[in-house]
Amino acid sequence: MVQKLDYLKESASQTAGPYVHIGLAPGAAGFDIYEKQLGEVIAGPKTPGERIRVEGLVIDGTGAPVKDVLLEVWQADASGAYPHPEDPRSANVSSDFRGWGRVITDFDTGLWSFETVKPGAVPGRNGTTQAPHILFWLVSRGINIGLQTRMYFEDLADANAKDPVLNMIELVARRETLVAKQTEKGVYRFEIRLQGDGETVFFDV
Repeated sequence: MVQKLDYLKESASQTAGPYVHIGLAPGAAGFDIYEKQLGEVIAGPKTPGERIRVEGLVIDGTGAPVKDVLLEVWQADASGAYPHPEDPRSANVSSDFRGWGRVITDFDTGLWSFETVKPGAVPGRNGTTQAPHILFWLVSRGINIGLQTRMYFEDLADANAKDPVLNMIELVARRETLVAKQTEKGVYRFEIRLQGDGETVFFDV
């Protein structure tokens, strides 16, 4: 006798909810849970390279800043190496360089920022070279699946023009949504637009 099986139905999709900061960045949310907060320091003071500050807003389809976003950032060091065992140059990366961090938006203004070192160019596929960039993953209420994008540097236009990922984007104007503006020496402004005019390019990876 063949027994009929009752399979569970798919649950309804759900956003990250209002507690994402408590779970992933409790210190920034005002909860003293852990002795050491995870992801606060991307590049320690002994990390070689040009020190920079990156700041910006996450903007919704109405043009308003989103004030409860968590961003994870990933980057190579100033020589273009990642502190990861799959990078053959990882042994040469400074022990003071994590290359990863978590940042949350200010609950009042929506502004986010972090300090790090400017990354170097990294190898791409098939012998290509990717221009210096920083990878972003962001999650918030209203976002069912984390969004992934990357940030390039306005003052590295020649390298950006040869970047294989930027060149995959057919509309040149859309490429500009991935380029941070240099507002002063060592400071870059990067706006992430979720919808509407100037919507940021997001990647399905």
